[in-house]
Amino acid sequence: MPHTTITYNTEESVIINHTFERLLESLKPKLKGDDEQNLRKAFELAFDAHEFQRRRSGEPYILHPLEVARICHEEIGLGPTAVICAILHDVVEDTPVNLEEIFDIFGAKVTRIVDGLTKLDGLYNLGNENAENLKKVLSSLVYDVRVVLIKMSDRLHNLRTIAPMPQHKQLRIAAETMFIYAPLAHRLGLYQIKTEFEDICMKVTDPDTYQGLVQKVEDNEQEREKYLKKFLAPLEKSLKALDVPYRILARPKSISSIWNKIRNKNVEFEEIYDLFAVRIIIDVPLTFEKPVCWQVYSVITDHYKPIPERLKDWITSPKGNGYESLHTTVIGPGGRYVEVQIRSERMDDIAERGFAAHWKYKGKKGDENVYEKWLDNIRNLLESPNEDAVEFLADFKTNLFKEEVYVFTPKGDMRILPKGATALDFAFDIHSDVGAGATAIKVNNKLVPMGRELQNGDQVSVTTSKNQTPSEDWLKLVITGKARSKIRSSINEKTRELAGLGREALERKLRNLKVGFEENVEILVNYFKLKNRKELYLAIQNEEIKPSELNKKFDIENGNFIPKVAKRKTVHEPRRTPVAPEKIDKDVLIRINDEPTDNYQFELSSCCNPVPGDQIFAFLTSNAGMKIHRMNCTNASNLFTNYGYRILKAEWTKHSGKDFMVELRVTGIDTGPGVIQTLTNEISNNLSINIRSLAIEGEEGIYEGRVKIIVKDKNQLNHVIKALKALDNISTVERISS
Repeated sequence: MPHTTITYNTEESVIINHTFERLLESLKPKLKGDDEQNLRKAFELAFDAHEFQRRRSGEPYILHPLEVARICHEEIGLGPTAVICAILHDVVEDTPVNLEEIFDIFGAKVTRIVDGLTKLDGLYNLGNENAENLKKVLSSLVYDVRVVLIKMSDRLHNLRTIAPMPQHKQLRIAAETMFIYAPLAHRLGLYQIKTEFEDICMKVTDPDTYQGLVQKVEDNEQEREKYLKKFLAPLEKSLKALDVPYRILARPKSISSIWNKIRNKNVEFEEIYDLFAVRIIIDVPLTFEKPVCWQVYSVITDHYKPIPERLKDWITSPKGNGYESLHTTVIGPGGRYVEVQIRSERMDDIAERGFAAHWKYKGKKGDENVYEKWLDNIRNLLESPNEDAVEFLADFKTNLFKEEVYVFTPKGDMRILPKGATALDFAFDIHSDVGAGATAIKVNNKLVPMGRELQNGDQVSVTTSKNQTPSEDWLKLVITGKARSKIRSSINEKTRELAGLGREALERKLRNLKVGFEENVEILVNYFKLKNRKELYLAIQNEEIKPSELNKKFDIENGNFIPKVAKRKTVHEPRRTPVAPEKIDKDVLIRINDEPTDNYQFELSSCCNPVPGDQIFAFLTSNAGMKIHRMNCTNASNLFTNYGYRILKAEWTKHSGKDFMVELRVTGIDTGPGVIQTLTNEISNNLSINIRSLAIEGEEGIYEGRVKIIVKDKNQLNHVIKALKALDNISTVERISS
């Protein structure tokens, strides 16, 4: 946070005060008691505390917490207490104001939320210490979810204003966001925020692809609006006949969503027909929501043929994050697929604002609070005696799943689990004791392996025994955080018992030898090259180390062990000649941290094969020196998130004649033997590009080829891709990682 001696000028003070008054005005319907007075106190405290601080853009810093507060209220739907905390969210971290002052002015609840927000700052260079910190913050989450909702707003505003940040910091923020915040936004039902997170992060990590898709979507807008009118025209008369208030929205899919579809289905932009979704929102009382939604579905399918496998009924069975909606895909005019979402105003509110909106309707449906079970899982993780904080973080991540499976108990109760969950995950989801004691599991009345992956609609029953205990192999059979945490906890408990027995055996032996325990146990740990005392005790209990043989390995002098090997005559080894470091390839010049690479040993990473012109970064590995990766490398997010402290800024300066290998995936219509000749002729003869390897497989009239070529830089690579795309019968050409 840069500090300056510049205070607010008159114009800035007017803007700041006007911004706060607008915020206060929008909150008026929710204000009670001392709310307005406390809001003004929070603003005055933050105004003074941040007076000498400015953002990288140059604007007064106080505008940031005010905008975070506005997002909290207007885009998420939080109330006055959360807005107060949002205004104060940076004062403890960045100014002399402390928590005691916050407590004296605003009381315990605001203080606890602000404390949680302070701890959340800068968490995700995910080493052990930060994982421990996250664990503490999650205690605040289960106490008051507003901590995370405010932090979501903070992250959203930081992303919206990320442009002035240095590129390497933008990438780190994007990695943190995609690792924790986007999945967490999804799990809390904040669809719009999750979508914006993903779009901005894509804009940061892959700007060329992002801008290209934005341009295509904009070019497609007029045609899309024309098609929409044609699609809705026959529906409107029938919808009006229902005599139910309704409104229709048509939103284009997000850029990141379009890109995911292009990659996952291996198609071109022009081949994606459902670029937008039509949403029909009805305004009816709660008791009429479900039947009227199905009436609307009937109207749509009277006019357009539905695709049965694309029908999703999340009204009867809401998603785990509370999402309710009826989805169908129909074949519209011209044979184009159109996705239609049908929901009530209440459902739409929850879909857009998630957790915060859910509380607005709490108790209206009579259903169990959809978030309580999820929060219970987090509480269970927090209560588990898990020694490894990084493992805890991995367990927590599995609670942020996007896709779900719906399975049933023998009594017909539905359980929602993440996609990929196994029969053993189900057992632990029912109860920790059921999972730990599971001896046999049946799915649809058939005995199955415990690691069998569950499918929608499966009915699962579990047989248990009090004599059963989890083993380490079970960790390979589960994916959920709850199951993994409970299995590790059980293993750790068993390990502690065995270690206790090993310690007792060692104590007895040392007493017999008249050797002090505390003075010698570390000598034993070091002698046997073990990590800690616990490993020593386990080795003794497992008879890998036998106390009865200590006499053979040690002499005893003055009550202490002396390793016998230490008394042997020292043998002097010949002096080794230092090995000269491998010569750095001077053909490729890269600056790392704004310094010439003469100061660094580096290699170009084989996972993404960067070429001059690619945006790159340097990663300091633990045992293989410096690696240069592309910014949009598939491993980039993981490296930035988990090893941010090893990331260095890198950029190309120049190159002199060096060649680079890249791999392309080419798909198209299989016209027979001429396919290979067409590709090789275009690449080798017309473009004068060297082909390193070529492999093609065809099936049912379609082929996919992988070709490795040698290029000088990204411009030459782009020229090759453009030329190949222009060939007849070629559908897609894309650069891939190794």
